[in-house]
Amino acid sequence: MKHLQAPMHKTLLAAAAAALLLSACAVGPDYVRPATEAPTAFKENKDWKTATPKDQELRGNWWEIYQDPQLNGLIEQVNISNQNLVQAEAQFRQAAALVQSARAAYLPTVSASVSATRSGGGRTGSNSSNNGGGSVSNSFSLGPSVSWEPDLWGRISRTVEANQATAQASAADLQATRLSAQATLAQNYLQLRVLDAQQTLFDDTVAAYQRSYQLTQNQYAVGVVSKADVIQAQTQLKGAQAQALDNGVLRAQLEHAIAMLTGQPASTFSIAPAAMVAMLPAIPVGVPSTLLERRPDISAAERRAAAANAQIGVAKAAYFPNLTLSASGGFQSNSFANWLTVPNRIWSLGPALAATLFDGGARRAQSDQAIAGFDASVAAYKQTVLTGFQEVEDNLAALRILEQEAAVQDETVKSARLAVELILNQYKSGLVNYTSVATVQATALSAERSALDIQNRRLSASVLLIKALGGGWDQAELPANKVLNDRDATLASGKPAAK
Repeated sequence: MKHLQAPMHKTLLAAAAAALLLSACAVGPDYVRPATEAPTAFKENKDWKTATPKDQELRGNWWEIYQDPQLNGLIEQVNISNQNLVQAEAQFRQAAALVQSARAAYLPTVSASVSATRSGGGRTGSNSSNNGGGSVSNSFSLGPSVSWEPDLWGRISRTVEANQATAQASAADLQATRLSAQATLAQNYLQLRVLDAQQTLFDDTVAAYQRSYQLTQNQYAVGVVSKADVIQAQTQLKGAQAQALDNGVLRAQLEHAIAMLTGQPASTFSIAPAAMVAMLPAIPVGVPSTLLERRPDISAAERRAAAANAQIGVAKAAYFPNLTLSASGGFQSNSFANWLTVPNRIWSLGPALAATLFDGGARRAQSDQAIAGFDASVAAYKQTVLTGFQEVEDNLAALRILEQEAAVQDETVKSARLAVELILNQYKSGLVNYTSVATVQATALSAERSALDIQNRRLSASVLLIKALGGGWDQAELPANKVLNDRDATLASGKPAAK
Protein backbone atom coordinates (compact mmCIF):
# COMPACT_ATOMS: atom_id res chain seq x y z
CA MET A 1 0.00 0.00 0.00
CA LYS A 2 2.96 2.40 0.54
CA HIS A 3 3.51 2.85 -3.20
CA LEU A 4 -0.03 4.27 -3.48
CA GLN A 5 0.27 6.57 -0.46
CA ALA A 6 2.79 9.00 -1.95
CA PRO A 7 0.75 9.78 -5.10
CA MET A 8 -2.37 10.34 -2.99
CA HIS A 9 -0.47 12.74 -0.72
CA LYS A 10 0.78 14.62 -3.75
CA THR A 11 -2.73 14.82 -5.19
CA LEU A 12 -4.12 16.24 -1.93
CA LEU A 13 -1.27 18.74 -1.55
CA ALA A 14 -1.72 19.89 -5.14
CA ALA A 15 -5.45 20.35 -4.61
CA ALA A 16 -4.85 22.29 -1.39
CA ALA A 17 -2.26 24.54 -3.07
CA ALA A 18 -4.63 25.28 -5.93
CA ALA A 19 -7.43 25.99 -3.51
CA LEU A 20 -5.29 28.47 -1.57
CA LEU A 21 -4.41 30.30 -4.78
CA LEU A 22 -8.03 30.49 -5.87
CA SER A 23 -9.27 31.54 -2.42
CA ALA A 24 -7.85 34.99 -3.00
CA CYS A 25 -10.64 35.48 -5.56
CA ALA A 26 -13.97 36.77 -4.20
CA VAL A 27 -16.85 37.18 -6.59
CA GLY A 28 -19.30 40.03 -6.30
CA PRO A 29 -18.72 43.81 -6.26
CA ASP A 30 -16.29 45.42 -3.83
CA TYR A 31 -18.00 47.91 -1.55
CA VAL A 32 -17.84 51.63 -2.28
CA ARG A 33 -19.56 54.01 0.10
CA PRO A 34 -22.69 55.43 -1.58
CA ALA A 35 -22.25 59.00 -2.76
CA THR A 36 -24.34 61.67 -1.07
CA GLU A 37 -24.76 65.37 -1.76
CA ALA A 38 -23.66 67.40 1.23
CA PRO A 39 -24.02 71.21 1.19
CA THR A 40 -20.98 73.31 1.99
CA ALA A 41 -22.69 74.98 4.95
CA PHE A 42 -25.91 74.85 6.93
CA LYS A 43 -28.35 77.47 5.67
CA GLU A 44 -29.45 78.45 9.17
CA ASN A 45 -25.91 78.57 10.57
CA LYS A 46 -25.07 81.97 9.11
CA ASP A 47 -27.06 83.78 11.80
CA TRP A 48 -26.29 81.31 14.58
CA LYS A 49 -23.89 82.30 17.35
CA THR A 50 -21.50 79.36 17.52
CA ALA A 51 -19.21 78.84 20.46
CA THR A 52 -15.43 78.68 20.30
CA PRO A 53 -14.69 74.95 19.87
CA LYS A 54 -12.16 74.94 22.69
CA ASP A 55 -14.75 76.35 25.08
CA GLN A 56 -17.91 74.44 24.14
CA GLU A 57 -16.80 71.54 21.97
CA LEU A 58 -19.26 68.65 22.01
CA ARG A 59 -17.65 65.66 23.67
CA GLY A 60 -18.89 62.35 24.98
CA ASN A 61 -20.64 63.83 28.04
CA TRP A 62 -22.48 66.44 26.00
CA TRP A 63 -25.12 67.00 28.69
CA GLU A 64 -22.52 68.63 30.94
CA ILE A 65 -22.78 71.68 28.66
CA TYR A 66 -25.98 72.59 30.58
CA GLN A 67 -24.06 72.84 33.89
CA ASP A 68 -26.73 71.06 35.96
CA PRO A 69 -25.29 68.46 38.38
CA GLN A 70 -28.62 66.68 38.87
CA LEU A 71 -29.07 66.30 35.12
CA ASN A 72 -25.56 64.84 34.94
CA GLY A 73 -26.39 62.27 37.60
CA LEU A 74 -29.65 61.22 35.97
CA ILE A 75 -28.05 60.67 32.58
CA GLU A 76 -25.31 58.58 34.16
CA GLN A 77 -28.11 56.36 35.51
CA VAL A 78 -29.48 56.08 31.97
CA ASN A 79 -26.10 54.79 30.77
CA ILE A 80 -26.14 52.11 33.47
CA SER A 81 -29.73 51.00 33.93
CA ASN A 82 -31.81 51.85 30.86
CA GLN A 83 -33.34 48.59 29.63
CA ASN A 84 -33.42 49.67 25.99
CA LEU A 85 -29.64 50.04 26.22
CA VAL A 86 -29.36 46.61 27.81
CA GLN A 87 -31.31 45.17 24.89
CA ALA A 88 -29.26 47.03 22.27
CA GLU A 89 -26.00 45.94 23.90
CA ALA A 90 -27.13 42.31 23.88
CA GLN A 91 -28.04 42.63 20.19
CA PHE A 92 -24.54 43.94 19.48
CA ARG A 93 -22.96 40.98 21.28
CA GLN A 94 -25.22 38.70 19.25
CA ALA A 95 -24.03 40.33 16.01
CA ALA A 96 -20.39 40.06 17.11
CA ALA A 97 -20.88 36.35 17.80
CA LEU A 98 -22.14 35.90 14.23
CA VAL A 99 -18.82 37.28 13.00
CA GLN A 100 -17.03 34.59 14.98
CA SER A 101 -19.36 31.97 13.58
CA ALA A 102 -18.68 33.07 10.00
CA ARG A 103 -14.91 33.17 10.50
CA ALA A 104 -14.93 29.60 11.79
CA ALA A 105 -15.67 28.43 8.24
CA TYR A 106 -12.12 29.42 7.22
CA LEU A 107 -10.72 26.56 9.32
CA PRO A 108 -10.97 22.79 8.90
CA THR A 109 -13.55 20.77 10.79
CA VAL A 110 -11.95 18.05 12.92
CA SER A 111 -13.97 15.23 14.42
CA ALA A 112 -13.27 11.91 16.08
CA SER A 113 -15.30 8.75 16.54
CA VAL A 114 -15.02 5.45 18.35
CA SER A 115 -17.38 2.50 17.93
CA ALA A 116 -17.76 -1.14 18.93
CA THR A 117 -20.35 -3.37 17.30
CA ARG A 118 -21.30 -7.04 17.56
CA SER A 119 -23.43 -8.52 14.79
CA GLY A 120 -24.67 -11.92 13.70
CA GLY A 121 -26.86 -13.68 11.11
CA GLY A 122 -28.52 -17.06 10.45
CA ARG A 123 -26.65 -19.77 8.51
CA THR A 124 -27.87 -20.84 5.06
CA GLY A 125 -27.99 -24.33 3.59
CA SER A 126 -29.59 -27.70 4.43
CA ASN A 127 -27.49 -28.24 7.52
CA SER A 128 -28.22 -24.90 9.14
CA SER A 129 -30.73 -26.42 11.54
CA ASN A 130 -28.28 -29.04 12.69
CA ASN A 131 -25.38 -26.61 13.38
CA GLY A 132 -27.28 -24.33 15.71
CA GLY A 133 -27.19 -20.49 15.62
CA GLY A 134 -25.77 -18.20 12.94
CA SER A 135 -22.33 -16.56 12.69
CA VAL A 136 -21.32 -13.76 15.10
CA SER A 137 -18.66 -11.09 14.43
CA ASN A 138 -17.16 -8.13 16.31
CA SER A 139 -15.99 -4.82 14.89
CA PHE A 140 -13.97 -2.12 16.64
CA SER A 141 -13.20 1.28 15.05
CA LEU A 142 -11.31 4.39 16.28
CA GLY A 143 -10.02 7.44 14.45
CA PRO A 144 -10.20 11.16 13.66
CA SER A 145 -11.35 12.81 10.45
CA VAL A 146 -10.67 16.22 8.94
CA SER A 147 -12.60 18.10 6.27
CA TRP A 148 -11.98 21.53 4.82
CA GLU A 149 -13.79 23.57 2.22
CA PRO A 150 -11.43 26.23 0.79
CA ASP A 151 -12.98 29.60 0.08
CA LEU A 152 -12.46 29.42 -3.69
CA TRP A 153 -14.99 32.05 -4.72
CA GLY A 154 -15.11 34.22 -1.59
CA ARG A 155 -18.37 32.90 -0.18
CA ILE A 156 -16.90 32.72 3.32
CA SER A 157 -15.00 36.00 3.09
CA ARG A 158 -18.08 37.82 1.83
CA THR A 159 -20.14 36.31 4.62
CA VAL A 160 -17.58 37.47 7.18
CA GLU A 161 -17.56 40.91 5.53
CA ALA A 162 -21.35 41.10 5.73
CA ASN A 163 -21.43 40.00 9.37
CA GLN A 164 -18.71 42.45 10.34
CA ALA A 165 -20.59 45.33 8.73
CA THR A 166 -23.81 44.18 10.40
CA ALA A 167 -22.07 44.06 13.77
CA GLN A 168 -20.74 47.58 13.25
CA ALA A 169 -24.26 48.69 12.34
CA SER A 170 -25.50 47.09 15.57
CA ALA A 171 -22.83 48.96 17.51
CA ALA A 172 -23.98 52.21 15.89
CA ASP A 173 -27.58 51.29 16.77
CA LEU A 174 -26.50 50.95 20.38
CA GLN A 175 -24.95 54.42 20.29
CA ALA A 176 -28.08 55.82 18.62
CA THR A 177 -30.25 54.22 21.30
CA ARG A 178 -28.03 55.65 24.01
CA LEU A 179 -28.09 59.13 22.46
CA SER A 180 -31.86 59.00 22.05
CA ALA A 181 -32.40 57.98 25.68
CA GLN A 182 -30.01 60.66 26.92
CA ALA A 183 -31.65 63.35 24.81
CA THR A 184 -35.16 62.30 25.86
CA LEU A 185 -34.19 62.42 29.53
CA ALA A 186 -32.54 65.82 29.10
CA GLN A 187 -35.67 67.19 27.42
CA ASN A 188 -37.93 65.76 30.12
CA TYR A 189 -35.75 67.03 32.94
CA LEU A 190 -35.40 70.53 31.53
CA GLN A 191 -39.15 70.72 30.90
CA LEU A 192 -39.76 69.56 34.46
CA ARG A 193 -37.62 72.43 35.72
CA VAL A 194 -39.60 74.86 33.56
CA LEU A 195 -42.77 73.48 35.14
CA ASP A 196 -41.24 74.12 38.56
CA ALA A 197 -40.69 77.73 37.51
CA GLN A 198 -44.26 77.82 36.22
CA GLN A 199 -45.50 76.45 39.53
CA THR A 200 -43.70 79.29 41.30
CA LEU A 201 -45.40 81.71 38.92
CA PHE A 202 -48.81 80.20 39.70
CA ASP A 203 -48.16 80.33 43.44
CA ASP A 204 -47.16 83.99 43.22
CA THR A 205 -50.19 84.70 41.02
CA VAL A 206 -52.55 82.98 43.45
CA ALA A 207 -51.08 85.04 46.28
CA ALA A 208 -51.55 88.25 44.27
CA TYR A 209 -55.10 87.30 43.33
CA GLN A 210 -55.81 86.50 46.97
CA ARG A 211 -54.73 90.00 47.92
CA SER A 212 -56.91 91.47 45.16
CA TYR A 213 -59.85 89.40 46.34
CA GLN A 214 -59.35 90.63 49.90
CA LEU A 215 -59.14 94.19 48.63
CA THR A 216 -62.47 93.92 46.81
CA GLN A 217 -64.11 92.43 49.89
CA ASN A 218 -62.88 95.32 52.02
CA GLN A 219 -64.09 97.88 49.49
CA TYR A 220 -67.43 96.11 49.15
CA ALA A 221 -67.84 96.16 52.93
CA VAL A 222 -67.59 99.95 52.95
CA GLY A 223 -69.80 100.32 49.89
CA VAL A 224 -67.12 101.46 47.46
CA VAL A 225 -67.57 98.63 44.92
CA SER A 226 -70.39 96.34 43.94
CA LYS A 227 -70.88 92.67 44.70
CA ALA A 228 -69.96 91.92 41.06
CA ASP A 229 -66.36 92.98 41.71
CA VAL A 230 -66.09 90.54 44.60
CA ILE A 231 -67.48 87.69 42.50
CA GLN A 232 -65.14 88.52 39.64
CA ALA A 233 -62.10 88.59 41.94
CA GLN A 234 -63.14 85.32 43.49
CA THR A 235 -63.59 83.70 40.06
CA GLN A 236 -60.16 84.87 38.98
CA LEU A 237 -58.60 83.48 42.17
CA LYS A 238 -60.22 80.06 41.78
CA GLY A 239 -59.18 79.89 38.14
CA ALA A 240 -55.54 80.53 39.05
CA GLN A 241 -55.72 77.90 41.80
CA ALA A 242 -57.07 75.37 39.28
CA GLN A 243 -54.23 76.14 36.85
CA ALA A 244 -51.70 75.69 39.64
CA LEU A 245 -53.11 72.25 40.43
CA ASP A 246 -53.24 71.25 36.76
CA ASN A 247 -49.55 72.09 36.40
CA GLY A 248 -48.80 69.11 38.67
CA VAL A 249 -50.28 66.59 36.22
CA LEU A 250 -47.66 67.08 33.52
CA ARG A 251 -44.88 67.36 36.09
CA ALA A 252 -45.84 63.99 37.56
CA GLN A 253 -45.87 62.43 34.10
CA LEU A 254 -42.43 63.82 33.32
CA GLU A 255 -41.13 62.50 36.63
CA HIS A 256 -42.48 59.04 35.79
CA ALA A 257 -40.91 59.18 32.32
CA ILE A 258 -37.53 60.04 33.84
CA ALA A 259 -37.89 57.11 36.23
CA MET A 260 -38.46 54.73 33.32
CA LEU A 261 -35.48 56.11 31.40
CA THR A 262 -33.22 55.55 34.40
CA GLY A 263 -34.50 52.00 34.89
CA GLN A 264 -36.39 52.69 38.11
CA PRO A 265 -40.01 52.10 39.16
CA ALA A 266 -42.09 55.26 38.97
CA SER A 267 -43.59 54.42 42.38
CA THR A 268 -40.27 54.85 44.21
CA PHE A 269 -38.76 57.68 42.18
CA SER A 270 -39.13 61.39 42.77
CA ILE A 271 -37.41 64.67 41.94
CA ALA A 272 -37.81 67.50 44.41
CA PRO A 273 -38.96 70.86 42.98
CA ALA A 274 -36.08 73.26 42.47
CA ALA A 275 -35.17 76.41 40.59
CA MET A 276 -33.79 76.19 37.07
CA VAL A 277 -30.01 75.72 37.10
CA ALA A 278 -29.35 74.71 33.49
CA MET A 279 -27.96 77.35 31.19
CA LEU A 280 -28.87 77.62 27.51
CA PRO A 281 -25.59 76.65 25.80
CA ALA A 282 -23.93 77.91 22.66
CA ILE A 283 -23.47 74.87 20.43
CA PRO A 284 -20.68 74.49 17.82
CA VAL A 285 -22.36 73.23 14.66
CA GLY A 286 -19.46 72.71 12.26
CA VAL A 287 -19.95 71.91 8.57
CA PRO A 288 -22.47 69.51 7.02
CA SER A 289 -19.85 67.07 5.70
CA THR A 290 -18.84 66.11 9.23
CA LEU A 291 -22.43 65.15 10.01
CA LEU A 292 -21.92 61.91 8.06
CA GLU A 293 -19.24 60.90 10.56
CA ARG A 294 -20.91 62.11 13.74
CA ARG A 295 -24.40 60.63 13.63
CA PRO A 296 -24.65 56.99 14.72
CA ASP A 297 -27.87 56.41 12.76
CA ILE A 298 -26.14 57.51 9.55
CA SER A 299 -23.19 55.24 10.33
CA ALA A 300 -25.56 52.33 11.00
CA ALA A 301 -27.34 52.87 7.67
CA GLU A 302 -24.01 53.03 5.82
CA ARG A 303 -22.75 49.83 7.47
CA ARG A 304 -25.98 48.06 6.49
CA ALA A 305 -25.34 49.10 2.89
CA ALA A 306 -21.87 47.52 3.16
CA ALA A 307 -23.39 44.32 4.57
CA ALA A 308 -25.95 44.18 1.75
CA ASN A 309 -23.18 44.65 -0.82
CA ALA A 310 -21.28 41.69 0.63
CA GLN A 311 -24.41 39.55 0.44
CA ILE A 312 -24.33 40.01 -3.35
CA GLY A 313 -20.96 38.25 -3.35
CA VAL A 314 -22.36 35.43 -1.25
CA ALA A 315 -25.20 34.97 -3.74
CA LYS A 316 -22.82 35.07 -6.74
CA ALA A 317 -20.55 32.43 -5.17
CA ALA A 318 -23.42 29.93 -5.24
CA TYR A 319 -23.02 29.69 -9.04
CA PHE A 320 -19.58 28.05 -8.67
CA PRO A 321 -18.68 24.49 -7.57
CA ASN A 322 -17.59 23.68 -4.02
CA LEU A 323 -14.33 21.84 -3.35
CA THR A 324 -14.02 19.79 -0.16
CA LEU A 325 -10.73 18.28 1.01
CA SER A 326 -11.07 15.46 3.52
CA ALA A 327 -8.81 13.06 5.37
CA SER A 328 -9.44 10.35 7.92
CA GLY A 329 -7.45 7.71 9.73
CA GLY A 330 -7.45 5.39 12.69
CA PHE A 331 -7.70 1.71 13.57
CA GLN A 332 -10.26 -0.94 12.70
CA SER A 333 -10.25 -4.57 13.83
CA ASN A 334 -12.47 -7.57 14.53
CA SER A 335 -10.55 -8.26 17.72
CA PHE A 336 -10.41 -6.01 20.74
CA ALA A 337 -6.99 -7.40 21.75
CA ASN A 338 -5.39 -6.49 18.42
CA TRP A 339 -7.42 -3.34 17.85
CA LEU A 340 -4.77 -0.62 18.27
CA THR A 341 -1.96 -2.26 16.29
CA VAL A 342 -0.15 -1.18 13.14
CA PRO A 343 -1.61 -3.88 10.89
CA ASN A 344 -5.12 -2.63 11.70
CA ARG A 345 -4.36 0.99 10.79
CA ILE A 346 -6.59 2.60 8.13
CA TRP A 347 -6.57 5.97 6.35
CA SER A 348 -8.14 7.84 3.46
CA LEU A 349 -7.43 11.09 1.62
CA GLY A 350 -9.18 12.80 -1.23
CA PRO A 351 -10.84 15.89 -2.71
CA ALA A 352 -14.48 16.16 -3.71
CA LEU A 353 -15.96 18.66 -6.16
CA ALA A 354 -19.69 19.36 -6.20
CA ALA A 355 -21.72 21.72 -8.36
CA THR A 356 -25.41 22.41 -8.80
CA LEU A 357 -26.43 21.84 -12.42
CA PHE A 358 -30.10 22.83 -12.21
CA ASP A 359 -32.05 24.56 -9.44
CA GLY A 360 -35.04 26.00 -11.25
CA GLY A 361 -33.73 29.58 -11.03
CA ALA A 362 -33.23 29.61 -7.24
CA ARG A 363 -29.70 31.04 -7.42
CA ARG A 364 -30.76 33.70 -9.89
CA ALA A 365 -33.59 34.71 -7.59
CA GLN A 366 -31.22 34.86 -4.60
CA SER A 367 -28.82 37.04 -6.57
CA ASP A 368 -31.62 39.38 -7.65
CA GLN A 369 -32.83 39.52 -4.06
CA ALA A 370 -29.35 40.48 -2.82
CA ILE A 371 -29.01 43.22 -5.45
CA ALA A 372 -32.44 44.62 -4.59
CA GLY A 373 -31.56 44.50 -0.89
CA PHE A 374 -28.41 46.54 -1.57
CA ASP A 375 -30.35 49.12 -3.60
CA ALA A 376 -32.87 49.43 -0.76
CA SER A 377 -30.12 49.87 1.85
CA VAL A 378 -28.43 52.57 -0.26
CA ALA A 379 -31.73 54.43 -0.51
CA ALA A 380 -32.23 54.08 3.25
CA TYR A 381 -28.73 55.45 3.84
CA LYS A 382 -29.30 58.48 1.61
CA GLN A 383 -32.67 59.13 3.25
CA THR A 384 -31.06 58.99 6.70
CA VAL A 385 -28.47 61.54 5.57
CA LEU A 386 -31.19 63.87 4.26
CA THR A 387 -33.11 63.47 7.53
CA GLY A 388 -29.97 64.40 9.45
CA PHE A 389 -29.50 67.62 7.48
CA GLN A 390 -33.18 68.47 7.95
CA GLU A 391 -33.06 67.97 11.72
CA VAL A 392 -30.01 70.20 12.08
CA GLU A 393 -31.59 72.94 9.95
CA ASP A 394 -34.91 72.62 11.83
CA ASN A 395 -33.35 73.13 15.22
CA LEU A 396 -30.95 75.85 14.09
CA ALA A 397 -33.96 77.73 12.74
CA ALA A 398 -35.91 77.10 15.92
CA LEU A 399 -33.11 78.40 18.12
CA ARG A 400 -32.54 81.48 15.96
CA ILE A 401 -36.23 82.42 15.80
CA LEU A 402 -36.96 81.57 19.43
CA GLU A 403 -34.05 83.75 20.54
CA GLN A 404 -35.68 86.70 18.76
CA GLU A 405 -39.10 85.77 20.14
CA ALA A 406 -37.71 85.53 23.67
CA ALA A 407 -36.34 89.06 23.46
CA VAL A 408 -39.72 90.41 22.34
CA GLN A 409 -41.56 88.37 24.96
CA ASP A 410 -39.32 89.69 27.74
CA GLU A 411 -40.37 93.22 26.79
CA THR A 412 -44.00 92.07 26.82
CA VAL A 413 -43.59 90.69 30.35
CA LYS A 414 -42.06 93.94 31.57
CA SER A 415 -44.92 95.98 30.06
CA ALA A 416 -47.55 93.63 31.51
CA ARG A 417 -46.05 93.85 35.00
CA LEU A 418 -46.02 97.64 34.82
CA ALA A 419 -49.63 97.69 33.58
CA VAL A 420 -50.74 95.56 36.56
CA GLU A 421 -49.05 97.92 38.96
CA LEU A 422 -50.63 101.01 37.39
CA ILE A 423 -54.14 99.56 37.13
CA LEU A 424 -54.08 98.33 40.74
CA ASN A 425 -53.19 101.84 41.93
CA GLN A 426 -56.01 103.29 39.86
CA TYR A 427 -58.43 100.69 41.21
CA LYS A 428 -57.47 101.51 44.79
CA SER A 429 -58.14 105.16 43.98
CA GLY A 430 -61.55 104.30 42.54
CA LEU A 431 -60.66 105.45 39.02
CA VAL A 432 -61.35 102.09 37.26
CA ASN A 433 -63.52 99.06 37.96
CA TYR A 434 -62.24 95.59 38.76
CA THR A 435 -62.79 94.38 35.19
CA SER A 436 -59.78 96.44 34.16
CA VAL A 437 -57.71 94.88 36.96
CA ALA A 438 -58.73 91.36 35.99
CA THR A 439 -57.91 92.02 32.34
CA VAL A 440 -54.38 93.26 32.91
CA GLN A 441 -53.66 90.56 35.48
CA ALA A 442 -54.79 87.86 33.06
CA THR A 443 -52.64 89.44 30.35
CA ALA A 444 -49.63 89.49 32.66
CA LEU A 445 -50.08 85.83 33.62
CA SER A 446 -50.39 84.87 29.96
CA ALA A 447 -47.23 86.82 29.11
CA GLU A 448 -45.28 85.15 31.94
CA ARG A 449 -46.45 81.70 30.84
CA SER A 450 -45.53 82.44 27.24
CA ALA A 451 -42.04 83.47 28.32
CA LEU A 452 -41.60 80.18 30.18
CA ASP A 453 -42.95 78.25 27.20
CA ILE A 454 -40.39 79.91 24.93
CA GLN A 455 -37.65 79.07 27.43
CA ASN A 456 -38.77 75.43 27.40
CA ARG A 457 -38.83 75.34 23.59
CA ARG A 458 -35.35 76.86 23.38
CA LEU A 459 -33.93 74.31 25.80
CA SER A 460 -35.67 71.48 23.96
CA ALA A 461 -34.40 72.72 20.60
CA SER A 462 -30.85 72.90 21.96
CA VAL A 463 -31.05 69.27 23.09
CA LEU A 464 -32.48 68.23 19.73
CA LEU A 465 -29.71 70.11 17.93
CA ILE A 466 -27.06 68.30 19.94
CA LYS A 467 -28.80 65.02 19.16
CA ALA A 468 -29.01 65.93 15.46
CA LEU A 469 -25.27 66.63 15.50
CA GLY A 470 -24.52 63.20 16.97
CA GLY A 471 -23.94 64.25 20.58
CA GLY A 472 -20.16 64.30 20.27
CA TRP A 473 -20.01 60.75 18.91
CA ASP A 474 -17.75 59.91 15.96
CA GLN A 475 -17.74 57.06 13.45
CA ALA A 476 -14.13 56.29 14.39
CA GLU A 477 -15.50 54.94 17.68
CA LEU A 478 -17.17 52.01 15.92
CA PRO A 479 -15.54 48.69 16.82
CA ALA A 480 -12.95 47.75 14.21
CA ASN A 481 -12.94 44.37 12.49
CA LYS A 482 -10.03 43.36 14.72
CA VAL A 483 -12.20 43.95 17.78
CA LEU A 484 -15.10 42.04 16.24
CA ASN A 485 -12.85 39.09 15.52
CA ASP A 486 -12.09 38.79 19.22
CA ARG A 487 -14.30 36.22 20.92
CA ASP A 488 -14.89 38.66 23.81
CA ALA A 489 -15.83 41.54 21.52
CA THR A 490 -16.99 44.72 23.24
CA LEU A 491 -17.66 48.21 22.06
CA ALA A 492 -14.64 50.30 21.33
CA SER A 493 -16.24 53.34 22.97
CA GLY A 494 -18.36 53.72 26.05
CA LYS A 495 -19.37 51.13 28.57
CA PRO A 496 -22.12 48.69 27.61
CA ALA A 497 -25.26 49.00 29.65
CA ALA A 498 -25.19 46.88 32.77
CA LYS A 499 -27.64 44.06 33.18
